[in-house]
Amino acid sequence: MAKTIFITGASRGLGRIWAEAFLKRGDNVIAAVRTPKVMNSLLDEYPSSLLTLQLDVTDKQACLQAVEKSTERFGRIDTLINNAGYGHFGAIEELTEQEVTAQFQTNVFGAIWMIQAILPLFRKQKDGHIIQLSSALGLSTLPSFGLYSASKFAVEGLGEALDQEVKGFGIHVTILEPNGFATDFAGSSLSHSKPLDVYNQVKESIGSLQGAKPEDTGVPEATVNAVLTLVDTENPPLHFILGKAALPWVKNTYAQRLKTWGDWEKVSNDAHGK
Repeated sequence: MAKTIFITGASRGLGRIWAEAFLKRGDNVIAAVRTPKVMNSLLDEYPSSLLTLQLDVTDKQACLQAVEKSTERFGRIDTLINNAGYGHFGAIEELTEQEVTAQFQTNVFGAIWMIQAILPLFRKQKDGHIIQLSSALGLSTLPSFGLYSASKFAVEGLGEALDQEVKGFGIHVTILEPNGFATDFAGSSLSHSKPLDVYNQVKESIGSLQGAKPEDTGVPEATVNAVLTLVDTENPPLHFILGKAALPWVKNTYAQRLKTWGDWEKVSNDAHGK
């Protein structure tokens, strides 16, 4: 039975690849993009099963209207893939107020507005699946990606709380945590702060760090089967790491944290006071 999938940020990268995969197997797709004309070739190929909507996810009212238009067209939505977002490269000291605000407006507030827009429909249907794009950088960090990581750490917390809030309505939540893939994430999609020379050495070291080496980059098209499987699974996981490079890196990060917490456990317990 065909599903109806709503994908934000569907114009390029992983979002575009997933939209094409769903359409190819016979699903309906709502592609929410900033520039609808970039979807014209797909629309020509799938005129009845693709709805292209112009959407800026930072506009809450537009998110509500997008869900309304989608249900008018297809009757229901089975899955929201909250994919819209972008990366930012810059040391914490280099960040401007405008850069910080813009990153959170899209990656965090945009995710919230779409979740709020879809939940009344999912509660009415008594089912639905929210797949929230996070990142391996929402579990572990790299220098100069602190702002992006902060936005994805926020998304992790939102997704975990959301899962506890909506599971009683028959709604599933999956936080998708990709490692790096060979998309334009590190190219035209990546914004940059004005650099300070004092951080040049730190930035030059990034390529040799675990999780950021060239061989850690995955093939975008290889993600299709995993995403289709998540959408079709009756009981999807809350957390799902996409790619093979992230898990060893994240395991190492959490092992270090556990060791530190253990080493300082007595001081922590004494601070409790009783």
